[in-house]
Amino acid sequence: MIKRLRHCLASALLFCAGTGAGLAAQAPHAASDPDVPLSAHDRVYTADQTSNTVSVYDPSRNQLLGVLRLGDVTPQNLSPLYRGQLLVHGLGFSFDHKTVAVVSIGSNSVTFLDAATNAVKYVTYVGRSPHEPFFTPDGSELWVTVRGEDYVSVIDPATYQEKDRIVVGNGPGMTVFRPDGKYAFVCSSFIPETKVVEVQTHRIVATVPQASPFSPNIAATPDGRQVWFTLKDVGKAQLFRAEPPFEVLATLDTGPITNYVNFVRNRNGQFAYVTVGGENRVKVYTTTDAPELVATIPTGELPHGIWPSGDGTRVYVALENGTGINVINALTNQVEARINGGQSSQALVYVPGAVPTGDGLAHLEPLSASGLAEHLLLGPPGSSSQAAPTTVTLDNQGLIDLLQAAVTGLKPEAAYRLALVRDRADPYREFEPLSTFQTNAAGAAIVNTLGPLRRVMAGSAASDDRRYLVIVPVEEGNRPEPVQVQRE
Repeated sequence: MIKRLRHCLASALLFCAGTGAGLAAQAPHAASDPDVPLSAHDRVYTADQTSNTVSVYDPSRNQLLGVLRLGDVTPQNLSPLYRGQLLVHGLGFSFDHKTVAVVSIGSNSVTFLDAATNAVKYVTYVGRSPHEPFFTPDGSELWVTVRGEDYVSVIDPATYQEKDRIVVGNGPGMTVFRPDGKYAFVCSSFIPETKVVEVQTHRIVATVPQASPFSPNIAATPDGRQVWFTLKDVGKAQLFRAEPPFEVLATLDTGPITNYVNFVRNRNGQFAYVTVGGENRVKVYTTTDAPELVATIPTGELPHGIWPSGDGTRVYVALENGTGINVINALTNQVEARINGGQSSQALVYVPGAVPTGDGLAHLEPLSASGLAEHLLLGPPGSSSQAAPTTVTLDNQGLIDLLQAAVTGLKPEAAYRLALVRDRADPYREFEPLSTFQTNAAGAAIVNTLGPLRRVMAGSAASDDRRYLVIVPVEEGNRPEPVQVQRE
């Protein structure tokens, strides 16, 4: 009889895992939960900031299914009567895998999506410039970091209304929960400290120092032992113990424009995957108390959000300047697929069993203009074509283009100017400034500007209108030589 019960229990667990009904031993779930084998019921979502879309992928076929349009592109979205969502940026999902929460930082909104049908269930408006949302493990609350203010907005998913505000200090970047749901960890994008909050009481119980003020992302290991956060302004990642006294364990030099971190558990062990935008790489570390770098994976341009599949065999990476995602085999740490998607993808989540039945195509549109972009490279004058530390994307907005440059390889905390020139050998003969910017402590910056740029920057070299991008230091009264120039 006992043998039969054991057999039935094992069969039930296998059935749940195969159908996506079970939970995953991958982030944000606990290591003790069963894996969910990759299937056509799963979905990958990216938040596409420039096209104001959510791209929806089928990981079983490495295929984009379409985009969910939450807003219009520029300049339509600049109207004072505009009603769509603006700057679609952050993502989270409920632990039952039925609801996806989408944060739009320009319209101060949280859009609740039905994962199975892509239908918008509700839109909740919160404070200035929210960044990332995530549900408590018991599903009773959604915590949204309101980065433009000083609090976490706690929303009741049953009513979609704010029920509390947890004041944590200026500029909260993101909240992550320890898998057992006891503690929440809130990093900051404005001040150098992470807050530890007791989830049941909403009470701050500890403060963890950050090595710099700008942390956009934080994640907890599935085994519940560690919390990692990234420091985008200095190119580092830090980790601390996920239990009192929450001491910092290590500070890692990861590289310029360190964006997001997440974890994978598979037959090889448990590892941290960190996206490093300035190097266009994902770096893989052990999750020992003194982490070791075990792999470096080249990706497309400016990797940003990252999430594992429900069984830990794949890792999905949003390419902010690459207009799509990369699929990494987490057993071999090799990129096995590249899939086009929406413009300027930021956050990415993998939701096992998001579509239990049906094709999950309702409310989706073809990619069409949402994926149109030109990609350029800048590097030091006279250097090889491979030495291109700056990547540039020109996202098609219809009548105009949005330029985003992921600039690296410059002096730290120095002023520079991005400009258009006709002749790279004689840049000041026709010199048209586009943007002045300041690099961070890692000698990097994200630079944005708008204009009818593709016509003059991506056309034929023989065209009378052809212009080239250059970066020059800002020196009042002088005309310094370019430190980076556009490649052919």
